[in-house]
Amino acid sequence: MSQFLSFTVLGIVTAAIYAVAASGLVVTYTTSGIFNFAQGAFGMAAAFLYWQLRVEWGWPAPIALVIVLVFIAPAFGALIERVIFRGIEGTTEVIKIVVSVSLLFFVFQLIPIVYPAAGRRLAGFFDPEKVDFGAVNVTWHDLITVIAAVVVAIFLRTFLYRTRTGVAMRAVVDDRGLSQLNGGRPARASMLAWGIGTSLAGLAGILLAGSQGNLAYIPLTLLVINAYAAAMIGRLRNLPLTFLGALILGLVESYFVGYLPSDQEIASVFGYQFSTPISLSGIRPAIPIILLFIVLLVLPPTRVRGAGQQRSREYLPVPTIRRWVVGGLVLVAVAWAFGQLASDLRVGQVAQGMGLAIIMLSLVPLIGYGGQISLAPMAFAGIGAVVMGNFGVENNLWGLFLATVVTAAVGGLVALPALRLSGLYLALATAAFAVFMDRMVFNQGLVMPNGALAVPRLEVLGVSFESDQAYLILLSAVFALLAIVVVLIRRGEFGRRLQAMKTSPAACTTLGLNLTMTKLQVFALSAGIAGLGGALYGGQLTSVSPDRFQFLQSLPVVLLAVSGGIGAVGGALFGGISYALFFFIIPDIVTSAWVTNFFLLAPGLLGISLGRNPNGAVNEIARSFREAMAKRQAKAAGRLEPTIDLDRLGLDEDFTDDDLRLIDHELGLDEIEGYAELARTRGPA
Repeated sequence: MSQFLSFTVLGIVTAAIYAVAASGLVVTYTTSGIFNFAQGAFGMAAAFLYWQLRVEWGWPAPIALVIVLVFIAPAFGALIERVIFRGIEGTTEVIKIVVSVSLLFFVFQLIPIVYPAAGRRLAGFFDPEKVDFGAVNVTWHDLITVIAAVVVAIFLRTFLYRTRTGVAMRAVVDDRGLSQLNGGRPARASMLAWGIGTSLAGLAGILLAGSQGNLAYIPLTLLVINAYAAAMIGRLRNLPLTFLGALILGLVESYFVGYLPSDQEIASVFGYQFSTPISLSGIRPAIPIILLFIVLLVLPPTRVRGAGQQRSREYLPVPTIRRWVVGGLVLVAVAWAFGQLASDLRVGQVAQGMGLAIIMLSLVPLIGYGGQISLAPMAFAGIGAVVMGNFGVENNLWGLFLATVVTAAVGGLVALPALRLSGLYLALATAAFAVFMDRMVFNQGLVMPNGALAVPRLEVLGVSFESDQAYLILLSAVFALLAIVVVLIRRGEFGRRLQAMKTSPAACTTLGLNLTMTKLQVFALSAGIAGLGGALYGGQLTSVSPDRFQFLQSLPVVLLAVSGGIGAVGGALFGGISYALFFFIIPDIVTSAWVTNFFLLAPGLLGISLGRNPNGAVNEIARSFREAMAKRQAKAAGRLEPTIDLDRLGLDEDFTDDDLRLIDHELGLDEIEGYAELARTRGPA
């Protein structure tokens, strides 16, 4: 009985931390429509800052807590809302998710730069003193954690229902426009909500760090993923249900920790004997993720609240097949030339980038064409690498075929329960799948013996691609062929169905389109391409380990693909080359630490900038090139204006001053007396 009480107390303490983190998610989401994926990263940053004040500088704990939770964290949250998230109002759900994930990645990369790994320890409050409750002894830190969760619940209930400001915030939740018409200030309410949410994230991070006794980047960052299930039980709006969900989550996790033996293994299933027993040690940390997936499937999906898309600023090009056939040949030629001129080290680094570009290409039909978000590309790539490593040793082509087919099948299986999900719910489901693969599959000895798996390089018709130069050419050729296939899909009937599903699912259903089958097909297609890319990427590395396919490794892949331009195959190529530059080449050739650190943060910065340019870098570069060529041709022909399509101005992006001057010239307004002075004084558009 005493053991049961001990596990119950531990579960309540864990639930208290989850409740604090999840309540912050609910507060920020209900007022701004943004799900803060960076909540755990904010908590991690606050824990390190508290350590700086409390341990490094020796400040008293109450003063350090007040400085972090009352001043710094709320100010940071308000600043984030004002500078970043207010600028993405009216954008698609995918852009909102990617910007939030970008902030997660940016903070996760920034803190190790500011605080390099050094085994920092953070003692709990009043450790090692304990409180005797008869049957169990509870540390003061655990008791304070539970009290803090109760205080947060009472504070939020009183604040939201008993104060004028709280009522105004709830009004923003119900109807943002109507609140503004009645004198409310939704922008100010959102800033306040983000300040409160960030402060709660900081409190959860400090409590968790004190409970663990040390500061670790990944556990503190992934804290919020464990709290997702609690927030989803409350449907991202109901705080009492959120706290109830946190209690269920904490107790279930604690009982599993207590009663499931850590050395439990499965040696056989239905009489089949495994060569290496399957360890169940990873099931305990995976419990919150399993519960999250169950919650997403069991609870009835509701319309995700948030600002509606007022005007799409996204532009999906329709490239010609001829352009990409020529482009593919040029890409292979450039790869050959680079292999002849560059060193083996650089060739290998660029080849890794090309392998990742193939994985990023899998997101183009899924996210770019179909509008279905996935945060698990590296999980599918890991499946492809594992299949190639186990079945491609004797026959490379057979292993590559199996890697593609098996991963496509897994993608279809993952999509089946997630077919009724979209937007945020789908992003959470794929994130849960990625974390589950981290904790339960890739670390199995049956999958990767001794923590590593050799992956062979391809050999076709007696032609070996063992050298890095030959393998780079192979990866470039595969990318070019897959790019042509994706372009054919974009121009075909399936591509039009994907575009229609992305634009208006309700209209598609009204017209009789089978969205269920369309989603299943695009998920299987995307997973298959990612599996093929993972098999080839593993061949470039020659050996893979579980950390190559962690959930946090998927983030820069998604961010760089979307930043490059997720609606174009060129965006995937841009993302792969950028990955090689940011993470391999530049840190290797630049001696300046701050320059290296800047490029490590670049994927997060690029993703955050999507609010201003949702079409990505490739589209922006192409548009600038077209305008420059048009101006050059116009100047050569003696015309004053560039030869561009005036009918499309203002559709793909906002008007610029040059666009307005061009329109004025076409209308003859610049010939009116006094117009030049008026044009100079009217200011920017």
